[in-house]
Amino acid sequence: MHDNQFKAALAAGRPQIGLWLSFANSYTAEVCATAGFDWLLLDSEHAPNDVRAILQQLQAVAAYPSHPIVRPVTGDAALIKQLLDIGAQTLLIPMVDSAEQARRMVSAVRYPPQGIRGVGSAAARASRWGLRADYLARANDEVCLLVQAETRQALDNLEEICAVDGIDGVFIGPADLAASLGHRGNPGHPEVQAAIEDAMRRIVASGKAAGTLVSDNALARRYLELGCTYVAVGLDVRLLATSARSLRADFAEGGAQA
Repeated sequence: MHDNQFKAALAAGRPQIGLWLSFANSYTAEVCATAGFDWLLLDSEHAPNDVRAILQQLQAVAAYPSHPIVRPVTGDAALIKQLLDIGAQTLLIPMVDSAEQARRMVSAVRYPPQGIRGVGSAAARASRWGLRADYLARANDEVCLLVQAETRQALDNLEEICAVDGIDGVFIGPADLAASLGHRGNPGHPEVQAAIEDAMRRIVASGKAAGTLVSDNALARRYLELGCTYVAVGLDVRLLATSARSLRADFAEGGAQA
């Protein structure tokens, strides 16, 4: 069996429900890990995470069943190498618009001769600092690589992206896609929703796993019905902000204060 149980679940078509983590904090990451989500997204694209902060969060959630997925700020081969070495098994790469970009990401996560990942496993947490004697032999197969399609160009190239060997899933980014389609700040616009649903059907038809992030529970269930197998249903900072503001409003004279 794959050590990467999230990858195995996607391959088996078992829906995986996730939570987005943007606090860039190991303490809050561990709190969220106690909730029992199938996966937790550690975000570096739109959160103030660096490699050391990601490492601390990986360590914090390691004792829990939730599978950590790391989103780097960009699909940079050197950064990907660092994230894999500190123990990330699943990566979500933002802004992948073409099959050529997707192929470069596959190469970045694989050791030679299949890819270009530098070999430093003896000094890496991923191999338990050499304790896992089979790490180099199995590492390529254990990585789960997800790429984000979040522009009009990416949708135009979607079948070609999905056809790239080594891509395990394609994630639809609603906010950036809405902006790309001329509806910035309105991912619920009918044109955007139609594009998202069409993209999800095409990803599923290709045999790859489809995923997304959505804060509307009914819409999340709709995406699952369409065949999405990894759906994030909330964002940690939004959960805290909403709860804190709601609590304050309950005790505000005359209702919530501006």
